[in-house]
Amino acid sequence: MSGSEAARNGVVQPDATSQEIYDGGMVVRREVLGDAHVDRANANKDAFTEDFQDMITRIAWGGIWTRPGLPRQMRSAVTITAMVAHGHWEELAMHIRAAITNGLSRDEIKEILLQTAIYCGVPSANTAFKTAQQVFKEIDTAEMDQTA
Repeated sequence: MSGSEAARNGVVQPDATSQEIYDGGMVVRREVLGDAHVDRANANKDAFTEDFQDMITRIAWGGIWTRPGLPRQMRSAVTITAMVAHGHWEELAMHIRAAITNGLSRDEIKEILLQTAIYCGVPSANTAFKTAQQVFKEIDTAEMDQTA
């Protein structure tokens, strides 16, 4: 396989084991969502949800988020838009936090949400702005608590 083929595929290489894909996905999942979130998700899994958590780590994080074709900021922008479009407000809050981790500014997130007002609908964008406002308030409160 050429270097360009390897670069296009992230951790999902033709000879990659399922464990290597999982491990690569877990690295990115932790980098983007934070250890606390991933640890909570793993602590809450049981026999019913274990396969779903494994799938998310392997396919979404190992299969897609490790690919180098888009920077993480762009992946965050696309994900935020998808969450707004489908009304997944808890996931939106999580991915707004992830977008901050990935280097998007609050102004950039605002612009993404303004864009969603046109393509996803004003009522959805209204809820998205409220969700982002709450996330920013929580971040600011946590930062103030750390400096106090």
